[in-house]
Amino acid sequence: MSTNRDYYEILGVPRTASKEEIKKAYRRLARKYHPDVSQEPDAEAKFKEVNEAYQVLSDDEKRSMYDRFGHAGLGGAGATGFDGFGFGFRDPFEIFEEVFGSFGGFGGRARRHARSPRRGADLRYEMTLEFEEAIFGVEKEIEIPRQETCPTCTGSGVEPGTSPIRCPECNGTGEIRRQSGFFINIGTCPRCQGRGEIITTPCKECHGRGQVVRTRRLAVKVPPGVDNGTQIRLTGEGESGLNGGPPGNLYVVIRVKPHPYFRRQDDTIHLELAINITQAALGDEVEVPTLDGKVMMTIPAGTQTGDTIRLKGHGAPRLRRDGSTAGRGDQVVTIQVRTPTNLTPYQRDLLLELGKTLDREVVPQKEKSFFDRIREALGV
Repeated sequence: MSTNRDYYEILGVPRTASKEEIKKAYRRLARKYHPDVSQEPDAEAKFKEVNEAYQVLSDDEKRSMYDRFGHAGLGGAGATGFDGFGFGFRDPFEIFEEVFGSFGGFGGRARRHARSPRRGADLRYEMTLEFEEAIFGVEKEIEIPRQETCPTCTGSGVEPGTSPIRCPECNGTGEIRRQSGFFINIGTCPRCQGRGEIITTPCKECHGRGQVVRTRRLAVKVPPGVDNGTQIRLTGEGESGLNGGPPGNLYVVIRVKPHPYFRRQDDTIHLELAINITQAALGDEVEVPTLDGKVMMTIPAGTQTGDTIRLKGHGAPRLRRDGSTAGRGDQVVTIQVRTPTNLTPYQRDLLLELGKTLDREVVPQKEKSFFDRIREALGV
């Protein structure tokens, strides 16, 4: 169920459309192309296409990724492992039922899903990391409660050694037909809920539901360079499917604790460093903290507050979509010249003598040009 067409074009809405406008367009098109009522030969393909567009544009996170990266922002990264923008797509008939509810003559195909394999639900887990763990990667063990197929009845809901019986209300069809004049109304059988069977002896472990809640411990490998909002997809670790359907996925969403003095912007690490006026005026060699430990850094003579010094290769790893890294960014040190306070008499006398030799004229600073600000931001 994939398309290269623009999702906004499929729903016939502008890129600035509100959620209500998107839902309204979806309702109109889903009714038009629902395979149970449409006579068009490609109705089912169009119905799935409309649902795929709706699933993305009705979800704020998916829509943001699509607006920024197009279809590439929604693609998976393989069967397992890391997926920075991993999104699963749900059964289109489930989406239709959510929006329209149980809908008269439109429900035939959706009702038949009561006995059809259905994919398990996706799960979401928020993992909080220390700043350094996000930079260098880590492996953590998590506990996930999830619905799993009942091991006693293997998902049938029937106590072993017994069998369900055909529903006498619908004769096993799962549907009740009522005719009123020329119109036939098809509804879900209220007795068997569309399954066509009635469980007379439910499984003692799952009480006839076919699923039980289990807590699983999973080891999650966090690659180097993750950041706030990064998602790690664990394929098949969501809830079990129904009627033999495939399991859903588990999405681990990363949250990173702030650092006492480092600040991250993409793959660049920022640090503010305070120096005294002598170091600023004469220059100095100082020890600077980095994520790799302390390194020596040269402060040029005449350094001013706001000047930056770039330490190559001491930033965060550049994380690819497949979980690998491609080099590291830089660390940018921003200088703050600290004016001394609580001077001793001797220090005060020295500064007074120095002040006599300096120009005391107050000169307004020229505003930096646009290109000067760009060069400063790039560190060139």
